[in-house]
Amino acid sequence: MSSFNKRRAEGRDDDDDDVVVVVVDDNNNSNTVTKKKRNNNNLKLKLNNRKPTASNTISYVQVLGTGMDTQDTSPSVLLFFDNQRFIFNAGEGLQRFCTEHKIKLSKIDHIFLSRVCSETAGGLPGLLLTMAGIGEEGLSVNVWGPSDLKYLVDAMKSFIPHAAMVHTRSFGPASISDDTIVNDSQKFRDPIVLVDDEIVKISAHLLFPRSLEGSATKPGEMSVIYVCELPEVKGKFDVKKAQALGLKSGPKYSELQSGKSVKSDRQDIMVHPSDVLGPSVPGPIVLLVDCPTESHVDELLSTSLNNYYTDPNSPPECAKTVNCVIHLSPASVTNNSNYKKWMTKFGPAQHIMAGHEMKNVEIPILKSSARIAARLNYLCPKLFPFKGYWSLQHPDYMDSTVSSTVHASEYCETIPAENLLKFTLRPYVQLGLERSNIPSLTTHSEITKDLLLEIPEIVDAAKNVEHLWHKSSEGCMTPFQDDKAMVEEPLSNANILPSCLENIRRDDMEIVLLGTGSSQPSKYRNVSSIFINLFAKGSLLLDCGEGSLGQLKRRYGVEGADDAVRNLRCVWISHIHADHHAGLARILTHRRNLLKEIPHNPLIVVGPRQLKRFLDAYQRLEDLNMQFLDCNATTETLWNNFENTESNKENDDSLNSDISLFSRGSTMQSYWKSPVDNDVAFPVLKQLKKVLDEAGLDCLISFPVVHCPQSFGIVLKAAERINSVGKLIPGWKIVYSGDTRPCKELEKASSEATVLIHEATFEDGLMDEAIAKNHSTTKEAIDTGEKAGAYRTVLTHFSQRYPKIPVFDEAHAHNTCICFDLMSINMADLPVLPKVMPYIKLLFKDEMTVDDEFDEELGAVEA
Repeated sequence: MSSFNKRRAEGRDDDDDDVVVVVVDDNNNSNTVTKKKRNNNNLKLKLNNRKPTASNTISYVQVLGTGMDTQDTSPSVLLFFDNQRFIFNAGEGLQRFCTEHKIKLSKIDHIFLSRVCSETAGGLPGLLLTMAGIGEEGLSVNVWGPSDLKYLVDAMKSFIPHAAMVHTRSFGPASISDDTIVNDSQKFRDPIVLVDDEIVKISAHLLFPRSLEGSATKPGEMSVIYVCELPEVKGKFDVKKAQALGLKSGPKYSELQSGKSVKSDRQDIMVHPSDVLGPSVPGPIVLLVDCPTESHVDELLSTSLNNYYTDPNSPPECAKTVNCVIHLSPASVTNNSNYKKWMTKFGPAQHIMAGHEMKNVEIPILKSSARIAARLNYLCPKLFPFKGYWSLQHPDYMDSTVSSTVHASEYCETIPAENLLKFTLRPYVQLGLERSNIPSLTTHSEITKDLLLEIPEIVDAAKNVEHLWHKSSEGCMTPFQDDKAMVEEPLSNANILPSCLENIRRDDMEIVLLGTGSSQPSKYRNVSSIFINLFAKGSLLLDCGEGSLGQLKRRYGVEGADDAVRNLRCVWISHIHADHHAGLARILTHRRNLLKEIPHNPLIVVGPRQLKRFLDAYQRLEDLNMQFLDCNATTETLWNNFENTESNKENDDSLNSDISLFSRGSTMQSYWKSPVDNDVAFPVLKQLKKVLDEAGLDCLISFPVVHCPQSFGIVLKAAERINSVGKLIPGWKIVYSGDTRPCKELEKASSEATVLIHEATFEDGLMDEAIAKNHSTTKEAIDTGEKAGAYRTVLTHFSQRYPKIPVFDEAHAHNTCICFDLMSINMADLPVLPKVMPYIKLLFKDEMTVDDEFDEELGAVEA
């Protein structure tokens, strides 16, 4: 992985790597394998070809409640065997969930998707990146899904190393064009066997949405019922019966136990397994049902699952008893009377409803980060309004959930899925539900009680923090007035209130840090995403790492986050690394669904040009409802050219002006010499300009930084405003560095910034690593802010080796702030921001250590 990071820093892509993509097409129910391979003798795959264990091993299915508390993604299901693991669905947050609950990713052999869309596959990029970093060569994994799954994996090749580790195995109808398939449900009515070995048989039944036969549909609209069948356990071998039938002890005993008939050694007869074996124990059967919309229900009713239905008229030997059905279908579908009647066909099977039951909103899935949020909320509720734990605030949802349970019970017994709920399959004597791993509900008051016992002085600290806000609200901090609380610190911009903050309103703007970690999510920090809340004027996202939608829902609640997504004006992505954009598709599709009945414009996404390849490939699966704009088209030069286009249409020379940021002739410099297509960019720029005006923003300018090819920072500047007495007040200026080494372009762009949000991946003692990976140290970030004259420097993007709070030199704290996930910085609170840091450090006084275990895991994947 270190060599990959070196190539990536030098601007070389993965075209030199061996890429193996395996596609399994089941046309006419035949399995054909197509391999595409590039030559590279240096790459070797570590395949998880573990020898299957005996059929009577330990086995269970378990609900991995990713998204249960935020209802933003489909829960995953783990099918567990001693030496093999199967994951069904990989929604956003799955790898963070696995880290929290110590589920080893290295054991996963197969990932099955019930649909190929952002809701079920949003966590796949992060999951595959993590698996690519395990060991020296990465791990191999098979990814199964209906139709054109390869589009999704192909889309990830620009940012996932060792693409050969991913074996895509698609099944179902082939596409008729880049983004449609033929709805040919009759042809695919029979089950498609995917896995059939000594421990389990997994087959797929396709569900198409209701439409005219032969009509076209999006691949992402097709869903799957997965049937998992464990083999029966043969009855006990009766030695006395075998001897009575004339058999000698030896190999024939084994043949009989394997199901073969043998000739007697002493008698002229054939001995059959039924002659010497006791009654067999039938193998457990589990169904995972994803019926996403009511238009899929008709197809569900006609699926070829007759062998699994309970029929009292059928002979017992022909019946297959289903033990457990896990419903991933949403409540809007499971409440359908036809769906409920269909459920009764499985007789005594245990039905687990995993389609976002509202009771799970009360229980945070990520308890470690929720605990920290609750403690921070006690200390400083202004900066940390999210309490970490909450009670149901949506009685309408609760009522519908309760009633659905009652109505369902009229047909068959159901239980709501809970996080880490198990259904044991083997040993057979333990067949049934297992609740011992379900996390207990910890309340906000219990967290606070523990905090007060642990740090008694936190009570006075919280009062002092509250006093800081009282001082600010009483007008103690006015333009050009020294802050008496900081008299011992050097006079600097930190002590002078910028004129843009004069009489600032709390509904002007706030910065919400949705994710403040680097590389990959940890228990305590999600990956990069910044929500710019402009209140009535809308909002923007600066970077959109995996789980951004879930973080929005934690911060604003389920309904509040929906409003935030509806009102998004623009998303800006700094560079192609997955920790900065893997959550984008989920945001886009969620916004599309929220606005499907309302006239609206596609959302503008500004990003590096490599991102367009990913989004275009994803667009084949489901509509993203967006317009893409290259970051290069939003540089100051391009904006000036756009503004002057009417009067100076011929002046295009400035578009290809040389960038001195990189050494002449380097691979990275060549990216900046590529021209922007005005015919493509200018119409979108025109729309973006309109969006910015409506949001009260004067400009959005991208500028190049030093990280990987096509890496950018951004300047956001608010328009001027007039206060209550008619005075013209300049607009605030926010600068976000993205990932970068310190550079002149960033320092220039940050000049006199109101807030500079700067990455600080490494502590000061790790300068060599920072240089090698094109990141900044804490001191470098602070120095950039001071040189640029920024009023406040906000540090983020911390290495996950610092589990809760990064190493930080207080000597530089007079105008600097360390960020935490879900921290909300209102522009009106900027004067008091640095003064809160000593109290926050008190909160973590015994926890400011490096996570050595995680440090080892990061190794080369940190980028």
